[in-house]
Amino acid sequence: MTSIVIGVDGGGSKTHVIVADADGRERVSAEGGPSAIAPGRAGRSADAIAAAVATALAGEDLAQTTVAVLVAGLAGVGREEERRALEIELSRRSLAEEVFVEPDASIALADAFGDGPGVLLIGGTGSIAYGRGPTGEIARCGGWGPGIGDEGSGTWIGRRALGVVAAAADGREPPTALTGAILTAAQVNEAAQLIPWVAAADNRMLAALAPVVFTVAHSDPRANAIVDFAAEELVLHVRSLAQRLFGDERAALPVALAGGLLKRGSLLRRKVEHRLKTATPGATVRAEPVVPARGAVRIALQHLQRVAAG
Repeated sequence: MTSIVIGVDGGGSKTHVIVADADGRERVSAEGGPSAIAPGRAGRSADAIAAAVATALAGEDLAQTTVAVLVAGLAGVGREEERRALEIELSRRSLAEEVFVEPDASIALADAFGDGPGVLLIGGTGSIAYGRGPTGEIARCGGWGPGIGDEGSGTWIGRRALGVVAAAADGREPPTALTGAILTAAQVNEAAQLIPWVAAADNRMLAALAPVVFTVAHSDPRANAIVDFAAEELVLHVRSLAQRLFGDERAALPVALAGGLLKRGSLLRRKVEHRLKTATPGATVRAEPVVPARGAVRIALQHLQRVAAG
């Protein structure tokens, strides 16, 4: 009987699944709908993950294959009650012999640095930084959720852009190109119609406004200021972990950037990289993309190896 493992990256916009053999070779990957967990919604997240796994395995011959370990990394499982609830729900769906749930930042850290030191900054629908110091100590910064924090994230940027549009409509701020861009993105005709739109919007809809802000930022000072502020907030996450884990914000440390807003070449990434040079002058930014689902596979293989070792 051949063993395979499954790594899952469950985000606020999509779910990425990688299936690998016991030697770590990728067999297939697939994407599904969002599965980031919210309090009391573990079942919904588990359903989304199960659907994405089913898509990945649809073309696989499983007659002589055992899905030994599934590791799912999701936003929102830093709280033990949410992590355990999702683990139970996934186990009920019989997706693998063993199921483990990790924070999304944990699987991304595993892909970026393996077991070594470094700081990972994630900027997507939400935001968080996660790091491992030279002594092996692990710490996080941010990840408080949209109601409290998630500074520099897509949701955070979207909310601030809406605030600027409202202020411009009132005359509290000068006219801005953000107004037309945001109204178009929200598919409404005037600023007042944004009130019911926001009331019905979820975090994904708010985060979808961030690329609109980036586009306008090249010509609009107010939009550019929002992006600058977002970059500053994200860099503060890295600086905090540099001080906490490496003893000094000037210390040499590897940094990896992940998440939809920090893809290579994006405006926000360029601003973050530029600001890191002065805020954490010892930082070396990893150029290779971080693939969190691949980190989940790595953790799954470690579990498999421990079982094999007895």
